[in-house]
Parts: sequence; C-alpha cells; structure tokens
Amino acid sequence: MMHEPMTDVGALEGLATLVVRKLTLTRFRSYEKLSLEVGPQSVILTGANGAGKTNILEALSLLAPGRGLRQAGSGDFLNRGQKNTNWGIYAHLENIGGIVEIGTGHNVNTPKGRRKVRINGEQMSGQSRLASYLHVVWLTPRMDRIFVDSASTRRGFFDRLVSGFDVEHGRRVASYQRCMRERMEMLRQSGPSGDWLEAIEQTMSEHAVSVSAARCDALRQLTDMLQTPYDTAFPKIGLSLEGPIEAWLDDTPAVVVEERVRAALAADRLRDRDSGRTAFGPHKTELLVRHLGHDLLADQCSTGEQKMLLLSIVLAHTQVLTKKFNRPPLILLDEVMAHLDEDHRRSVIEVLCFLGVQVWLTGVDPALFSGFGDRAQFLNITNGIITDCNVGKLA
Repeated sequence: MMHEPMTDVGALEGLATLVVRKLTLTRFRSYEKLSLEVGPQSVILTGANGAGKTNILEALSLLAPGRGLRQAGSGDFLNRGQKNTNWGIYAHLENIGGIVEIGTGHNVNTPKGRRKVRINGEQMSGQSRLASYLHVVWLTPRMDRIFVDSASTRRGFFDRLVSGFDVEHGRRVASYQRCMRERMEMLRQSGPSGDWLEAIEQTMSEHAVSVSAARCDALRQLTDMLQTPYDTAFPKIGLSLEGPIEAWLDDTPAVVVEERVRAALAADRLRDRDSGRTAFGPHKTELLVRHLGHDLLADQCSTGEQKMLLLSIVLAHTQVLTKKFNRPPLILLDEVMAHLDEDHRRSVIEVLCFLGVQVWLTGVDPALFSGFGDRAQFLNITNGIITDCNVGKLA
C-alpha cells in the first residue's frame, strides 16, 4: 500500500507530461531503419537478449546532452557492417510548451567525435540547448555495480545527476580535468615553479570550487527528497560527499575555499610530479550512500537492496527536476526488474505511475511488468521487428 510520497501530490498535479510520440532511427546500432509511434503512456520493450531493446533506450538517451547511457563515441552508433556513412535519430515530442522535434546524428562531414543537433529544424552549434527541452535519466545493468565499483564510477554517476540541475556542470568538470592534465605536463617538463604553473593552479582552484559547490547544492536537494520514501519497500537513504573542499564549503565562503585549494595544489607540486598524479581536488571526492534502515553502506547491502537504493535516488532526482523545471524528465530503465521480487516490482510500478512520467523499460519477460496493466503499452522486439503485444492499451 502506498504511503505518503517524497513530496506532496499537489507538487506534481497539473504538469504536462513530457512524452515521446515518434522515434525514427536510421543506421543506428542494430537498426538499419526503424520508425516507431507510441502513445503517451509508459513503454515496455520485451524480447530476447540481443534483440535491440537497449539500443532504443540508448537512442532516446542521446536526445539529451552527452554521450548517452553507454557513454559511447559517435562512431560506435553506426549500424553494424556500415562504414563512412550517416546515422541519425529523430524524435517527435510533446511537452508543456507544445511540440518539439529533435534530430541528432553524424555524417561523414562531421568532425570526429561530434554529433549534429537540430531542434525544430534549426541547426544547433552544440548539444547544450537540448537541456532546455528535456532531461533524461536512466538506470542500466552496468550501474548495478556502482556501489561496489570504484569511487570514480560513483562520482561519474553523481555528476550526471548534478548536470540535470545545472547544465554547465559537465563543462566545468571537463575544464577542471583539462587544467589538471596541463598542470601535470608543466610539472613534468618545467618543474615545480613558474608563473604559468601558478596561473593554471588558480584557474584549477576556481573550477574545483565551482564543481564541488554544484555537487553540494544537488546533494541538498536530493537529500530533502529522500527523507521520506514512497512506501516501506523503498529504503531511507543517507547521501554524503566526502572530501575536504565539500567540507570547507559547508561553513566557509567560496573565495576563501578557492585560496585554500590553490595553496594545497602549490604545496603538493613535488609529490604530484613524482607520483604522476594529482593528490588533491574534487576528482578525489567520494559519494557515500547509506541504507539508513539497516545502518549499512550500500556496498554491504544485498543486490536487491542496492537496486532499490539506486531506484530511490533516480526517483528523487526525477522529482527535483520536475519541481525545478516545471516538467518531468524522460526515464529509461534497462532491465531494472531483474533482481526485484514481486512486491518490490509492484511498488516500483505504482510509483512510476504516480509520477505521471513516460518511462521506457526493457525486459525479457513481459510478466515482470504485469503490474502496469493497461497503464502502459507493451511492445515486443523480434529480429528487429516491433509488434504491439496488446497487453497494454495504446492511447
């Protein structure tokens, strides 16, 4: 039975749901050509392993800025066996502002590693404008190990969440990493002194504080949403960022923290040069996730509990985005039901329906999604052909 949700129902009522109504793929992954039209309800994609379910989710993830849910390069998207040709994605969306048409892809004249973006027929100079029209959040099987994997994996996961709140966050992270590489090259070539080194450390400290401040702000917003789970199936979660910069920002002005970071970098020059690694900075911050009900860190929880922890964070992120931008994101869930029992599957489905978002889910067995009933449209993929299973009801 549903308990009080993370936020009041009124905060979500009256919002027009962002929905994908048409998706066209051209020479993308396993699809030479695909044209798919759906209703506004959630979409369940079923089929055997390797049928192409995840490829559809990946295409949808590329409607937002970035490299998509597989973090692949532009050359990896081209249909199998194709060379020196174009691939493309087109989507017709409906949102609170009306109809939006997004096209993205790559052709032989596009610089390597870049993809073109068109919004309502207008060529964009980059991908950043996509964030003005939609946000996309996802969970994939690869993320199941996030709590037992490296700290950098957890940072990458959290930074993607932060980028949903602050579209410039990814750019600042990239700028910080570029400065870090340049500083290391200077240390190797010129030694631990010089005006250029001081200048790069000053810039590096500014980026470091901006990155950490954005993370702290996102943490506060997510923590507020995670205080009260939807029902007893969802764990209460404690999130924390463990790093000196985050600790300093808690009670110290940013300009003062910048000077502390710059001083720490200067003091570490010899050690960093000898080790070949930068010992201090936001690239060392650790995201800690704790199951408060068991008082256990996430890496000590069961596989099913870890899945529910991840889902809780993604759902909290969804609600923060919905309140912040007055529109819900598109949610992509790849094989999320695999490690959940029937009660937990039912709880997840009820929450997804409550949020009023369009969710695209994949799985091998349609029975895993039976709790949706007629609140979702069920499609099966066999040999690249998509058929309506008639389990759900198309609107």
